[in-house]
Amino acid sequence: MTVAPSGNRPRSAVSHRGSTTAWTLGAPAVVVLAAVAVALSWRSELPDPIATHWGLDGVDGFGPFGPNLAAHALIVAAFSLALWGLAFFAGRDSLTRRLCNSTAVWFAVLLSTVLVGDLSVQRGLTDATEAGDTGGVLIGAFVLATSLAVVAAWATPADPPLPATAPVPDDAPMLALHDDEHVAWVQQVGQGGTMIIVVSSATLVLVLELGLGGRMWAFAALFAAVVGLLLVVMMRWTVTVDGEGLTLRSLLRHPRIRVPLDEVVAAEQVQVSPLREFGGWGLRTGRAGRTGVIVRKGPALQVHRTGGRVFVVTVDDAATGAALLNTLAARARQG
Repeated sequence: MTVAPSGNRPRSAVSHRGSTTAWTLGAPAVVVLAAVAVALSWRSELPDPIATHWGLDGVDGFGPFGPNLAAHALIVAAFSLALWGLAFFAGRDSLTRRLCNSTAVWFAVLLSTVLVGDLSVQRGLTDATEAGDTGGVLIGAFVLATSLAVVAAWATPADPPLPATAPVPDDAPMLALHDDEHVAWVQQVGQGGTMIIVVSSATLVLVLELGLGGRMWAFAALFAAVVGLLLVVMMRWTVTVDGEGLTLRSLLRHPRIRVPLDEVVAAEQVQVSPLREFGGWGLRTGRAGRTGVIVRKGPALQVHRTGGRVFVVTVDDAATGAALLNTLAARARQG
């Protein structure tokens, strides 16, 4: 199938680059600078060396103050720069920008809050081994980082409407429908039991390690609850093709992803390798800025959208879904 680019925005165009830069570089920079400023203001009150890691019997890792602070700033900067590059150059879809913006904010806030929290329990000490437990710091950091990441995702601008001006390609797969015939295609998609067992087992091991090894049962329980919620939200979806276009709803009804008919350039069935093409499973951004709901390896419905955007969902009977989407998009252009 040949996808005609005429009448659509050039593939290299990426909107809202200023917003992307503010969230992926500006916000983390502010967070890190604030954390560094607080840490420097406490320098005279901290032991030397400072505690950097807590184990079953309390503090079991130490390090110098300055290099530890510099390493924190460099790690956040490198991570933020990588996310900025992805969103700035390949963020044609708002989904990519939301994922990058929220992840950059989450990472910077989590690490910076942990840094400040760990130092706060050492103020006034001459020996870092006397530092108290930091389980509460981790919980607070996780909750704050997640809350601000949600704000960043919510504040990320949506894609502007961009109706197609070119017809659906002649060689795109179609279905034979009467002009007055109304058809909908619905599929339930989800990850098989094997993947859920693997993720659940890995989570259980980590929870036990946090609980038994670090005496952080409260944080371990919170972590397990979040992972469980993500499995429910990201691994079970309802996919619908109808007169509105392509719509995906998670098991909890949110998030919801929609590709309107007037932005469908063409749809097709493709074969997807989650790790090779998208780096994993769930709500993903992959090669060349493709976005998708990837829950397994195999057949997928791939939709070329206006503005050079491409959306992919792994689903059974993808060929029928693609053909119906093309047919409805062509009908909408005519009428």
